[in-house]
Amino acid sequence: MNGMRAGRAYGWLRGGVLRWARSVQSVRRDAGMVSAEYAVGLIAAVGFAGVLYQVVTSDVVQSALQSLVAKALHGSF
Repeated sequence: MNGMRAGRAYGWLRGGVLRWARSVQSVRRDAGMVSAEYAVGLIAAVGFAGVLYQVVTSDVVQSALQSLVAKALHGSF
């Protein structure tokens, strides 16, 4: 009886270790892909920031923002 209990405990421990090893291996396989996804996201964010900067610094948008602020400051409450 004691041998059966020890065998079950060993099987449970062995199964847990195997599951842990598989999860570590899967994380290691995906580590490079995650970095690549971050790099693509960073490039997209920098591109969007460049376009947004060009739009905000254009003459039309600057004059519209200035008139909006002027109206807000001189408006009645």
